[in-house]
Amino acid sequence: MADPKNVAEHIVERLGAWGARRFYGYPGDGIGGVIAALRTAPGTEFIQVRHEETAGFAACADVKYGGSELGCCAVTSGPGAVHALNGLYDAKLDHQPVVALLGHTASTALGGGYYQEIDLTNLFKDVAGDFCEQLVEPSQVRHLVDRACRTALAHRTVTALVLPSDLLEREAVPEPPAEHGYYRTSAVPSTPVGAAGPRGIAQAADVLNAGEKVAILAGAGAHGATDALTAVADRLGAGAAKALLGKTVLDDALPWVTGPIGLLGSTASWHLMRECDTLLIVGSNMPYTEFYPAPKQARAVQIDVDGARCGLRYETEVNLVGDARATLEALLPQLDERADGTWREHIGKWTRRWESYSEKRADADTSGLNPELVVRELSRRLPGDVMVAADCGTATSWYARDLEMRPGMLGSLSGTLLSMGGGLPYALAAKFAHPERPVVALVGDGAMQMNGVNELITVAKYWREWADPRFTVLVLANDDLSYVTWETRAMLGDKPYPEAQHLPEVPYARWAELLGLSGHELADADQAGPVWDAALHADRPAVVDARVDPAVPLVPPHVTVSQALNTARSQVKGDPDALRIIADGVRETIGAKARSVLSAPLD
Repeated sequence: MADPKNVAEHIVERLGAWGARRFYGYPGDGIGGVIAALRTAPGTEFIQVRHEETAGFAACADVKYGGSELGCCAVTSGPGAVHALNGLYDAKLDHQPVVALLGHTASTALGGGYYQEIDLTNLFKDVAGDFCEQLVEPSQVRHLVDRACRTALAHRTVTALVLPSDLLEREAVPEPPAEHGYYRTSAVPSTPVGAAGPRGIAQAADVLNAGEKVAILAGAGAHGATDALTAVADRLGAGAAKALLGKTVLDDALPWVTGPIGLLGSTASWHLMRECDTLLIVGSNMPYTEFYPAPKQARAVQIDVDGARCGLRYETEVNLVGDARATLEALLPQLDERADGTWREHIGKWTRRWESYSEKRADADTSGLNPELVVRELSRRLPGDVMVAADCGTATSWYARDLEMRPGMLGSLSGTLLSMGGGLPYALAAKFAHPERPVVALVGDGAMQMNGVNELITVAKYWREWADPRFTVLVLANDDLSYVTWETRAMLGDKPYPEAQHLPEVPYARWAELLGLSGHELADADQAGPVWDAALHADRPAVVDARVDPAVPLVPPHVTVSQALNTARSQVKGDPDALRIIADGVRETIGAKARSVLSAPLD
């Protein structure tokens, strides 16, 4: 781009200096100047989504899938900005750097009750609390953009710039004067955080070396540290559980990796935490206290890039503030090699039992199509370079438990906000970040009806531009908000409320075909493999409409007495699915558990 002529062009140019390349959004007069500037800016791409919420989600996911160092969305004034909030909160809670460009009422009309006039700086002061400023004068552009980008990257959070529409057309001031009251800021990113200090490293090594049964909890902060984390685990003879956002940090096939933890976790992870004497937390703040070791059971060390997040979930003895990979590499030479492999033998038994149990759950003869079978048949066929996006709900459960992620694969979701409606936006962002790689999205019918059916229009708009057209959406359709239904049963001991829980039936495969995409209906277990083979090898994006059984129970790795009693009470109260739940639940949980324990090899 030549020297910017107006403020909008200057904003886009300065964001480009920080590495912003893709802008997700939807046009409107409040942000029209920025959209026009993007049209002529070299190396930039504007992605028109169907709803501003998707723009926020996608800006966050673009960073998660490694497409950009800095996510960016551009939305118009008033309702457009309001719509973007949910996706931006996803970025804030999952600590992803995103800059939101918010169109605004013309400055001459502010305070006059103009159409779509909202106090955006107040509205965004929580989600963009670290930096949210309104442009009032063209010479501010340089320092406002620089500070917004630097803050987002340094604090790994959301920042926002409120841009009155008339100012976007004003003449740019790319070089503010060297005078009182002006700033000449830098667009050079700050150096990354390195390893923790040597004193803390030595203290952590003392704690870890003293342990005989070491457990590791790895989260999103361990991304990029796989080799170092594996080396540390091998040196300590440790087992490792993975928080949901850390699913791809370690290979699910490793015998000492116990898989997911928490309500959607494995029994192997439960045993790992219940029996360890030492805990190493790497880049995780998994919030379920009951799934950590019991209080005072284990000595604990935590590694996190943000010291404010240390010691919040478990009583840690040493907190190392630093980059996970650099800190683990500094720690490794001070760790003692474990000669006794007994602890890992125990971990291997737990993981084999869990895998056997999981296979038998998927093969259970349920009344309808078993969703776990559908996802496991997909898992066996995943391309080696696939990028997976999961939505919130039962799809999250099957993603966490039944999808085996191997080295080279990427996967993510709305991990802390746990917002429905993130699956398709995440999948879109992954595809725009890496158009040469295949994408698979796991979405429940509730989330699909929220915004998924609309964002398939975005898929239809862009797919011919992608180097690899494979973009497969699994819709787990059971005509029910089933995750909430199970929470009602297990937490409240009440039968579900059909008027609130049941969803209208939608022909998702036929909708895909209307859009020129590939549609596949799946209702029989023996067709799961062939349907996946067809969908994953289609010459265009594909939708698999899987009509799954809503009565397949979501069983925590450790079922409490209150959960069991509450579910039983819900059946006594006249749950319409009572007989199916009892029959399927016995087959899928009790029966599968018993068979797996009896048949799993223990040595």
